[in-house]
Amino acid sequence: MCYDISFTVKLKELPAYFPDLETSLQLELDFDGVHIMGHSFNRHPIIYRDRESKSLTVRPMEWGVIPFYIRDENSFLRQRASMLNTRSERILGDEKSYWYKIRSRRCLIPVTGVYEHRAVKGWKKKVPYFIHLKKQPVFFLPGLYSVSDLPDLQTGEMLKRWTFSLITRDGNDLMKKIHNDGENRGRMPLFLPLELSKEFLEEELSPERYQEILQYEMPAGDMEAITVYTIRSAKDRPDGKAKNEYWEWEKLPEPGAADPVE
Repeated sequence: MCYDISFTVKLKELPAYFPDLETSLQLELDFDGVHIMGHSFNRHPIIYRDRESKSLTVRPMEWGVIPFYIRDENSFLRQRASMLNTRSERILGDEKSYWYKIRSRRCLIPVTGVYEHRAVKGWKKKVPYFIHLKKQPVFFLPGLYSVSDLPDLQTGEMLKRWTFSLITRDGNDLMKKIHNDGENRGRMPLFLPLELSKEFLEEELSPERYQEILQYEMPAGDMEAITVYTIRSAKDRPDGKAKNEYWEWEKLPEPGAADPVE
């Protein structure tokens, strides 16, 4: 699955990809982040189509869906970690799932890359990779969003909480070699080219076309994956560079050359 992303451009650059995007004061907020961790449940700028005005809008939402029926946030905290990602197969194929209930609440997550960890046989630590699209500096991962009415934990005031989940699918040849361990190994975010990202937010999206988009597989040749220094650490890199820059791991075999850890 995907729990680590990167977004290293200013929000004012988004209208270059979506000219009809409604701008507001929210675009003045600074969301830049070389490494954004899903388990922190922090806010991220999310593009969606407003259900009343039908216009493309961007607003900050928290990563990690809180279903609209939740009334006690504290009791849901542990389960919320399972709501960071949405399996594409369940959105239209599992009518009992929450994802089916919010299938029309489609959104896009702007990123400049994602991180994934690879297990290497005989190595104690997994090797982190930074993955991005070769020809698109900013790309847009599809997701689903939810809106809940919950009391503020400090004041008790009722607030609307906008939350989102990132859609994943079965990995392509590249990502299966990198995400080769763990309960959800072999998965990857649903990478889409720009035109398909735009179509994902169209108001009239037939179930058949929706399913086709969910099944899209980004060609491995359109992606680049580089090894990086340990990302889940508060310590800076020894060379002082950013977390998304190349780091050489000595004697690291090529992806696929070492068996995944069982």
